[in-house]
Amino acid sequence: MNCIIVDDEAAARMIVSHLCSQVDNLTVIEEFSNALQAMKFLNKNDVDLIFLDIHMPDFTGFDFIETLKNPPKIVLTTSNKNFAIEAFEYDCIVDYLVKPISLPRFLKAAQKVESFQISSAQPNVATSASRSEESTEKEMYINIDRRLIKIEFDKIYLIEAKGDYILVKTEDKNYTVHSTLKKIEEKLPDSLFLKVHRSYIINIKKIIDIEDNSVLIARDVIPISRSNRPELMKRLNLL
Repeated sequence: MNCIIVDDEAAARMIVSHLCSQVDNLTVIEEFSNALQAMKFLNKNDVDLIFLDIHMPDFTGFDFIETLKNPPKIVLTTSNKNFAIEAFEYDCIVDYLVKPISLPRFLKAAQKVESFQISSAQPNVATSASRSEESTEKEMYINIDRRLIKIEFDKIYLIEAKGDYILVKTEDKNYTVHSTLKKIEEKLPDSLFLKVHRSYIINIKKIIDIEDNSVLIARDVIPISRSNRPELMKRLNLL
């Protein structure tokens, strides 16, 4: 697998490069000290894997991921443990390595990447089936204080990630649920909902106004990431 390293610290890049040399099927083809350089490279070149630092000047690792249209597999490298939950909202992120990185832990990450490569090459029949059935579902149930509460999809206008929880906003009431944005996204019908930012999913039928990189849903102004804006524009019935 061809990979690149994106980290503003030269020492950190050297360590990751050395660790990659210990894995037979990993080849480092480029290293970058900032996200902008890496973006320019990826516009012209394909890679299988990115080792990406979260904390970089002016442009975080998450900002960088948002700019990638079809991101490859990504292993985050950071000295901060507090972004793990946010990290795994991204399907492209395979693992989360906390510095200093040990060789055994790095080898485990490399094995995860290889497993993801194999599984992604195989068609997921179960997922396809569930997606084909989702159009018949009109509601879902959420667990609130040991009670299962039914929420109709067409009454939801916004879902926001809040750490270990998500905030589901409906026309009638708001609900705080212990879950992730990724998990609830799998339950929502594509015909109604779209993830417009790493922290927000909106009901596109409830949009009131769109201006620049934000959308007005009810009384909430929600940011639109650059990578998700084209899909939003495609889904709208534009005159």
